[in-house]
Amino acid sequence: MERVALITGASRGIGRETALLLWRQGCRVALNFSKSAGAANAIADDLNCLRPGSAMAVGADVSVRSEVERMFTEVREVLGDPEILVNNAGIALPQKLLTDVTDAEWDRLFDVDVKGIFYCIQAALPAMIRRKQGKIINISSMWGQVGASCEVPYSAAKGAVIALTKALAQEVGPSGIQVNCVAPGVIDTEMNGNLPPEAMEALQEEIPLGVLGKPSDVAEAVAFLASEGANFITGQVMCPNGGMVL
Repeated sequence: MERVALITGASRGIGRETALLLWRQGCRVALNFSKSAGAANAIADDLNCLRPGSAMAVGADVSVRSEVERMFTEVREVLGDPEILVNNAGIALPQKLLTDVTDAEWDRLFDVDVKGIFYCIQAALPAMIRRKQGKIINISSMWGQVGASCEVPYSAAKGAVIALTKALAQEVGPSGIQVNCVAPGVIDTEMNGNLPPEAMEALQEEIPLGVLGKPSDVAEAVAFLASEGANFITGQVMCPNGGMVL
């Protein structure tokens, strides 16, 4: 039977590539979006034309518990309970000194990047525990591993995602659920497109492989962790970063 995968932040970038790859591997996919309804619906429509009933777009701001609960209800009614949860939705602030970060900016970033994962996992776990199986993959960042100057809130949030992953893996391992994390390096996405070209060039020069990562590079890591080949892997951080963080 086809597995059901819910990917948050799936209208573009890493989330989009992950949803497409999991779909190609036979999953039914729920593509979550917050604002980009047109893009998410277009992807789902294209997939359903090729394999009817295999995809849906579902809107929700993951930082709002009631919207997350509604999203899971809709996915359950259309596709079934998610057996794979990819917590990809996230935001970043413009680079700035910590002393210039406002309370509202800090709170919004943590609401989406950390609390959103908390809400989605809480919504997904009961069905996974009943089935004694499930795959939860959280998207962090290399900055959550080593920190980045002028990106303290983002680094702190992504570090929290790594700690959450490791703790939860121990908690739900006895229920047959694997919880892992992917911490990408510098990936050529719209989010990083906000950086000045010279900043991107400088980052690329620091990467031992000499190239920027692609969203598909991260999607491949997620797909592996979602596969049966990763059934004995949990609490780990996979790092598609071109060797930038070792």
